[in-house]
Amino acid sequence: MLAIDVISTIFLAAGAFFMIIGTAGLLRFPDFYTRLHATGKCDTLGQILIIVGCMTYEGLSFITIKLFFVSAFYLLVGPTGTHALMKAAYASGLPVWKKGDKRM
Repeated sequence: MLAIDVISTIFLAAGAFFMIIGTAGLLRFPDFYTRLHATGKCDTLGQILIIVGCMTYEGLSFITIKLFFVSAFYLLVGPTGTHALMKAAYASGLPVWKKGDKRM
């Protein structure tokens, strides 16, 4: 059982790493669009990796099947929600950051 614990820990740590990187992108990038891009990509990957780590730790069971469906749902809903937020912000006239602009 030690190998399964190590593999699941690696997945969980990788997921936490991407979630932290997404948070750093949220704090570092200059405007709404780039911030949302960073958090959307990193959060999707981080949450999927965390769920895969939990699936690996649990083994083949009914809980693993539930976690698979949760990850499939998030894989569809996360990027769709990010896209909808960006499209709504662009349609409402939120300006796009340009390289010479000061931070917003």
